[in-house]
Amino acid sequence: MKKVKSFILYIVNLLPVASSVLVISALLVICGYGLFTLGYVKGFETASTKWQEEIQRVLAHIPEVTSIEESPKNVAPTPIVIVQTPSPQKASFSGPELWDAVNKRRKELGVNELSNQSELCTIASIRLNELLELGKLDGHEGFSNLAQRRDDLKWIFEKYNISEFLVSGVTTPTQAVDAWENTLGHKKLLTGGEYVWGCIYAQSGFGVAITAY
Repeated sequence: MKKVKSFILYIVNLLPVASSVLVISALLVICGYGLFTLGYVKGFETASTKWQEEIQRVLAHIPEVTSIEESPKNVAPTPIVIVQTPSPQKASFSGPELWDAVNKRRKELGVNELSNQSELCTIASIRLNELLELGKLDGHEGFSNLAQRRDDLKWIFEKYNISEFLVSGVTTPTQAVDAWENTLGHKKLLTGGEYVWGCIYAQSGFGVAITAY
């Protein structure tokens, strides 16, 4: 500050009075700005120093990270395998369809086609309902005692020589015919020329063929 004052007095002595006033005013402004700038810089340096010290203090409390585990790269995702199980094929053939398939095969084997007889259809209908309720074949048990269980049907058994042919677990008329043809006892349904009349009922994979002569 002493050097600044000496410099100002030196300038004043060199100038006239009027000019001295202007110069002094300008120098005071310059000095004031210089002092302000100097104070600002000093304050900034002090604040910066304190800010750096604060950062160092915070960092000192953060535990050192020794390693960073990265997610594996270029790893193929686990494949999701969708297995589609085919739905079981439902039997949808009817009695008339099975009737046609049986007569077609009988004709191919060189025997007469069966003629439909309504009273035989009564027996076929009763037997099919019994098997559907049971859910399986009964080994002809229901057929063998049907005349004893149903007095109103005795006359049919007395009038005809009746046979029963059963099938289950098939989905088409062709499968039913094949099953009968490949079973020794049931093959007579297709090859027995003695049978003249008949009736066939079918539902849900069960088939009942009643034949007579």
